[in-house]
Amino acid sequence: MSDRDDPVTIGHRVQQLRVARGLTQKQLAEPAYTPAYVSTLESGRVRPSDDALRHLAERLGVAFEELTTGRPAHLVTGLRLRLTEAQRTHATGEAEEAAQQYTALLAEAEAHDLVEVQATALLGLGECGLDTGELTAARRYFERAERALAEAPLPARVPALRGRAVSHYLAGELRYAVYLLESTLDELNRGGLHDPDALLLLYAGVIGPYMDMGAHARAAQAAEFALALAPQSGDPALVARMHRSVARTLIAEGRVAEADASLAKAAELYRQLQIRTELANCHWMRGYVYAQNGELERAESELRKALTMLTARRAALYSSQVAVELADVLHRLGRSEEAAGLLRQVLSDLSPERGALHSAAAHRLLGIIAEDARDTEAAEEHYVRALSLLERAGAAGDLADLCRMLGDLLRRTGRVEAALDAYRTGLGHRTAPGTTTLGPAPAQPPV
Repeated sequence: MSDRDDPVTIGHRVQQLRVARGLTQKQLAEPAYTPAYVSTLESGRVRPSDDALRHLAERLGVAFEELTTGRPAHLVTGLRLRLTEAQRTHATGEAEEAAQQYTALLAEAEAHDLVEVQATALLGLGECGLDTGELTAARRYFERAERALAEAPLPARVPALRGRAVSHYLAGELRYAVYLLESTLDELNRGGLHDPDALLLLYAGVIGPYMDMGAHARAAQAAEFALALAPQSGDPALVARMHRSVARTLIAEGRVAEADASLAKAAELYRQLQIRTELANCHWMRGYVYAQNGELERAESELRKALTMLTARRAALYSSQVAVELADVLHRLGRSEEAAGLLRQVLSDLSPERGALHSAAAHRLLGIIAEDARDTEAAEEHYVRALSLLERAGAAGDLADLCRMLGDLLRRTGRVEAALDAYRTGLGHRTAPGTTTLGPAPAQPPV
């Protein structure tokens, strides 16, 4: 039961405020009510109407909300203002500073039982964890956000679901990540819940897992859906800053409802900034398609665009993924030294526990570059390191291909038995290109 529905709590609060202001029950009651009514209300024996509470709030000099809930009138608006500040900090790439702001907000929201603010702060902390590579902590924040939003419609829960799926994906749990994203897409599309922003987050989020599982056709389709759903805005950061400034002015003037409206617009724009960062995955996908078609210059342009978007947010795990693809294009363009330098930078930013898939991809490509330079010893070392990183991730298509490459290298150097072992290992991981083990693709949105 909330304080608003509890006449005893409200009655006690009215009495405390009346005494603190030195008013008698008669002074508080007049002219609309009687002292006897105020006495009955203060004892908790009557449920006051909204009209009565508004009269009492005006006489006591407090806001209606503060009288009915016990929260200061500007508390929620002030927290929302600080939420947009944290979102701005995160949108500009300062994930660690944003996490500190979200943590403080979460503590206050929990103290006042503000579920909506709690959920937003938890989502923010989860996104910061993804950016800094603290995947276990990020997953826990997203799970807590899902629990906080358990009664909300599915589109409202999508950011938390998508965040949890991405945390599993970046940890190398590909199939479970795809399962979470595909099942949510199906529930939205088949249930007629065609929320463009929710669908955009899910389609953008599923591209990476599809690619690593060898489901290239699904990845391409998801990218096209995401790009078709993408909202258009001129300069959302600038407009959001304007709304925040307006909100501060309105709060100072006591125009709380109008300030709330400005803050809601600012929050939406900052969320769109994050969505625009998600679209880096779509530019990456286009770059991949161009590379597969041999359009290497166009591929380089798209991949550099994706890398710039991700680096601006210091999203190390995402940018490493794109950097490996870009290095492959550079190698194919004959710029192998530039490609190798980019790959070594990727490996310096990652560890086997944080970004195993991307580290494996970097080692694989460094092996190819070493082979082309006839350095078979270095090539074998990179292939073996990539193989050990991939085995626990379940990236079947990559494993099979890598085993073939290692087997070919061993065979060329005269180690036939070792080559056969590598080929047998690869056969055990073979999957059909463009498919997953999860059944049909999700239902399509009305794009």
